[in-house]
Amino acid sequence: MAEEKEKCIELTGIVKKYFIGTENELVALNNVNIDIYKGEFVAVVGASGSGKSTLMNIIGALDRPTEGGYILDGIDVAKADDDELSEIRNKKIGFVFQTYNLIAKTNALKNVEMPMLYAGVPGKKRVERAQELLKLVGMGDRMKHLPEELSGGQKQRVAIARAMSNDPSIILADEPTGALDSKTGRLVMDIFHKLHDEQGKTVILITHSPELAEETERIISLKDGQITGIRQGAGRPKETAKETKQDQPEQPAETSEGNEE
Repeated sequence: MAEEKEKCIELTGIVKKYFIGTENELVALNNVNIDIYKGEFVAVVGASGSGKSTLMNIIGALDRPTEGGYILDGIDVAKADDDELSEIRNKKIGFVFQTYNLIAKTNALKNVEMPMLYAGVPGKKRVERAQELLKLVGMGDRMKHLPEELSGGQKQRVAIARAMSNDPSIILADEPTGALDSKTGRLVMDIFHKLHDEQGKTVILITHSPELAEETERIISLKDGQITGIRQGAGRPKETAKETKQDQPEQPAETSEGNEE
């Protein structure tokens, strides 16, 4: 008998409205029902205005639904207070954003340390963990660089290392390759695959790209705030899986690429 998968996210009847009770009332999400399982690589795909960013904010405990239920690892997120939501964001979910959100005057190492500082991790352990993560994403020789000294792809790799700092079980990535060229975007996607395949992370990719979505295990399509389809993805491209097994830590040529557009 096949082992039953364990849910880590349960969204039931999620509705999100803005400007409630006015003539401009907007329904951004309408009766969204999604289960995501531990260790799954899922894409939420849709055009601009489809509701995917609103859904990401709710999954990431950055916003509350107007109606509906949200259970995350057994926690009723919809009923959690602000302190509990902060704890969830800091320890259970690692965020990766299109615009990186690095602290400008702080080097890569200190940026990766920051979530651990908020979590009360001792200084020596913070440094060791941040160094380990930067090496994992191929940024071991740029730990002391400021964000302004890094290319777009390098910034995103630092952001991924920061997302992993408190060892969350879920990585939530919002258009993580949107500001990158195709070569650098490929490198970033390979890191997500590595985290999923080798560390068993649950990865949720928010994207408008059907090509990137196809690399995941399951694709959830959104349009006008409603789910229009859920289907199986093709999974990781075989050629990229072979390439990254060699684990080349850094691509020197990348320093000339990836200006944010």
